[in-house]
Amino acid sequence: MIDLTAIRESKFQVEYFLLGTLGASFFYNCYRRYTRTSIAHVPGPKPESFLLGNLPEIFQSQAGVPDFKYQGQFGDVVRVKGAFGEDRLLISDPKALQYIFHTSGYNFVKWPERTEISRVLMGRGLLWADGDTHKRQRKVMLPGFGGDTMSKVGGEWTDILVSSPDQSAEFNVASWLSRATMDSIGEAAFDYQFGALAQTENEFMKAYFGLMSDTLGSPPKSSIFMQTILPVWMLQLMSKFSRRRNLIHARHTAKLADEVARALVKSKANSLLQGKHNKDILSLLVKANASENDAARLTEEEMLAQMRTILLAGHETSATSLCWVLLELARNPAMQDRLRREIRDTETATGRQHSSFTAGDMDGMEYLAAFLKETMRFHPALYQNYRQSVKEDVLPLSTPIRTASGEFSDSLPIPQGMKIILSIAAYHRNKEVFGEDADIFNPERWLRKTNEKKGPTLGVYGNLLTFAGGVRTCIGWRFALYEVQTLMVEIVSNFELLPTPELDRLRREACLVMLPTLEGEEVKGENLPLMVKLVQNE
Repeated sequence: MIDLTAIRESKFQVEYFLLGTLGASFFYNCYRRYTRTSIAHVPGPKPESFLLGNLPEIFQSQAGVPDFKYQGQFGDVVRVKGAFGEDRLLISDPKALQYIFHTSGYNFVKWPERTEISRVLMGRGLLWADGDTHKRQRKVMLPGFGGDTMSKVGGEWTDILVSSPDQSAEFNVASWLSRATMDSIGEAAFDYQFGALAQTENEFMKAYFGLMSDTLGSPPKSSIFMQTILPVWMLQLMSKFSRRRNLIHARHTAKLADEVARALVKSKANSLLQGKHNKDILSLLVKANASENDAARLTEEEMLAQMRTILLAGHETSATSLCWVLLELARNPAMQDRLRREIRDTETATGRQHSSFTAGDMDGMEYLAAFLKETMRFHPALYQNYRQSVKEDVLPLSTPIRTASGEFSDSLPIPQGMKIILSIAAYHRNKEVFGEDADIFNPERWLRKTNEKKGPTLGVYGNLLTFAGGVRTCIGWRFALYEVQTLMVEIVSNFELLPTPELDRLRREACLVMLPTLEGEEVKGENLPLMVKLVQNE
C-alpha cells in the first residue's frame, strides 16, 4: 500500500530545501553587495526589476542591441544590475578589455553558470577549462591546428541550379554552410567523412543543426533566474535530469558526439599501433596521449570533450561568420562584383584557378581581407564574453569615465567576484578605434593607408575580438580564417547572391554565437534565405 503521508512529507522536504537554497543565495548576495568594493558610482541603466535587474534585456534581446544602447547612453564602462540588485559591469573600453584578455587573463575566470553551459554542450574541454587545466589542455591541443580545408558545396549548388529553368533557386544558406563546415572540420580535424552535405537525413548533423538556438536562444525569465541564483551542482542536476526539450536536445547531441568520438579515438589508436602517423588533430592527440609525459596527456573525458568542442565551436563559428559574409554580399551587389573581379585578377596573376588558390594567394587579395574583416567587425559571431574577477583589481581605462558624482577617472577598482560582460559587439563599434562611421558597414575602412595605430592590441585578426584574445584566443583561428576565405572565394566565383523578401524578418539571434534566424521561426534554428544564381561565363 502506498504511504501518501510519506510522499507528502518528502515533497515538502524538497520544497523546503529549494526555498532554503534560494534564501541562502539571496542573503549571500546581499552580504557581498554591502561588504565589497563598490562600483555604485559607475553610471548605468535602471533595472527592469529588483529580482532580475537588467538581465532579461541583456539575455533576451537580439545580439548587440542592449550593448549598443548602453554604449550610446553611458559609454564604454556601464554598471548593470543582476539578481537582487547585484552590481555587474558591461565593458567595451579597449584598455580594460586588453587588461582582462591579455595582461591578467587567468585572473578573470568564466562565470560558473556559463561554464556549466559549456560543459553541457561540449564537455570539460578547452572552452570549459580555466587556470592550470586550461593551460595544460591548450598546450596539448595547439600543435594539431593547421592543415588544409576544402568544400564541396559549390558542386552541390551547381547540380541543383543547372536543372532549374532560370538557373536560380532560393537556399537557406545557413543550413548549407553548417553542413559544409562540418564536413570540412571532419576531414581536417579527424580525417573522417561526416557526409553532412550529401546526406540530408544524417542523424548526427540533424542533432547539431539548431542546437545553439534551441538550447540558448531567447531564454525565459525563469531560466535566467535559475542560472543566476542556483549553485552549479543544482544546475548540473537539472542538466542531467530535466525533461525540458532544449536540455533533452543537448543530451541527445552529446550522446551521439561521444559515440562518434570514442569510435574515432579507438580507430586512431589502432592506426598508431600499426605505425601510421596521420597529421589530423585527433591523431596527434592520440599520439600525445601515448606519451609518458603526464603534462602532454588528456584523460578520456577530456579527449572526448575536445572532440565535441571542435565539432560545435569549430564548425558553428565558421558557418555563422560565412552567413553574415553572404548576407552583406547579397545586400551589396557592387561589392560582390568587385570581389569577383579580384578573384579573376588573382587567377590571371597566379596562373591558378580559384579552387587551387594557396593561403598566400588569398592573403594577397586585399578586398577579400577587407570585406571579411568588416563583416567580422559588424557581425561578430562571438558578441560577448563573460568573466569574473578572482581577486580585487583595478581596470585601466582608455577613456576616463564620468562618475555619478561628476568626477572623472581613468581607472576603476573592482571587487573580487565581480561579474563582467565583455561586449565584443560594442567594442567593434568603438569610434575611436574604427572611425566615426563605425555604425556603418564599410569595407573601405580596411583599405585606408594609414600608419596610425588606434587603440591597444587586442585581437589576432584586424585587432578584432571575433577570435577572442590573449590566453583565450581561439586555438584554431588560422584554420577557421582559411576555411572562411576558401568558401568565400568558391561561392563568389561561381554564384551570384541576391536578397529575398524574407530578410525583412531577419534576427541576430543571441545564443552564445550570433546566428541568423527569422522572426516567428526561431524554433527552426539558423535560417538565412538567399536567392542564388549561376554566374554567367565572362
